Amino acid sequence: MIAEVLRMPHPRFGPRHVHAVAGCYFVASFAALGLPPFLTEILPELGDRTARWAGLLYVVPTVFGALGAPLWGRLADRFGRKRLLLRAQLGLAVAFLLAGWADSLGTFTAALVLQGILGGTFAASNGYLGAALEGPHLSRALTLMHGSARAALVVAPIVVGSLSSWLSPHRQYALLALLPLAAALLLAVLPEPQVQAVELTEVAETAEPVSEAALRSLYVLEFAFVFSTVISFPYLISLVEERIPGASPTLSGALFALPHLCYLMAAMPVHTAFRCRPRAGIAIGFVCVAIGLAGHSVADSLATLIGVRLILGVGLTLGLVCLSVLAADCVKGRSPGGLFGSLEFFSKAGAVAAGVAAAAGSARYGPTAPLLTGAAVALITVCATVLRSLCTRWSHTCPR
Repeated sequence: MIAEVLRMPHPRFGPRHVHAVAGCYFVASFAALGLPPFLTEILPELGDRTARWAGLLYVVPTVFGALGAPLWGRLADRFGRKRLLLRAQLGLAVAFLLAGWADSLGTFTAALVLQGILGGTFAASNGYLGAALEGPHLSRALTLMHGSARAALVVAPIVVGSLSSWLSPHRQYALLALLPLAAALLLAVLPEPQVQAVELTEVAETAEPVSEAALRSLYVLEFAFVFSTVISFPYLISLVEERIPGASPTLSGALFALPHLCYLMAAMPVHTAFRCRPRAGIAIGFVCVAIGLAGHSVADSLATLIGVRLILGVGLTLGLVCLSVLAADCVKGRSPGGLFGSLEFFSKAGAVAAGVAAAAGSARYGPTAPLLTGAAVALITVCATVLRSLCTRWSHTCPR
């Protein structure tokens, strides 16, 4: 009974704190997630006339964020999750200011490197929440955090595209540096989440943590899902302009945002429906992602592009929600900062691999190549997941 009481969320930490953390992540993510789709317009201003480095620069922050995420997570467990979350927000502000005032490709690249090293707001936010919540409460909070990212991806490309006739996307970096500064001010008044009063080994016995094999499976699924979805990001604007000549930046931004709008509309109902069967939801999600990505290769009108983007949105919603449920299960009995830092490493590794594959495939075969690559990875993953599930059931049912 005492152990159960100690494992309950801290009474001072309620829904308003969860929404505050999610809101801060939204405003901090506005530039980090909304401006990279416009790298093909930013880079010609910096000397890269054909924007041939767009795919690689898209993942520069991700590379250095992946390298730093496990370390920042362990430091958060040791020195306090709130401190490390504030550090991440302030680090983003510095990096955005430098990117907005950069006057060469080298300086801009250095700013993106700093964004990766000093950022890491998603892992820091999740580690903060993981120290105060558990079980369904934590998985709902993680679902809300993904919703903050999707909201930024919905709103930011549209706003950036709409403002581009008055202020170039490049200079918008400096303006949007004000957002993580505002987020840091709000986070400063939030409480430090209550550290559990029992030792980690005792928590592990009472919380019945999932196996190391399940944790490794989560990392693999995270990598594959991020790869298969992010690979479509860098060159989507170019694909839209190719399929719909004369498309405005606002329309291109809206099509980019459409799958993320699906997540915002359906994430919580999907969480309720698949909370007890997340692996089934992930399998269905990968199938929808594969169909949606492959459909881009034949979509040649606005209506068909909207259709395939909606299918991709269904897969995105199922995958992200069910991965949040699995992550909430895996954090039981483990240090939340370390786990979410490691999870962020695999997530960012998937994004890095996607960016490299997108750049190589697009340069050789055009903007549809990354989409087909992502579809293939999604199909391979769902086949492997189903096969693993069948093998596990067979081993459990066969007589020994």
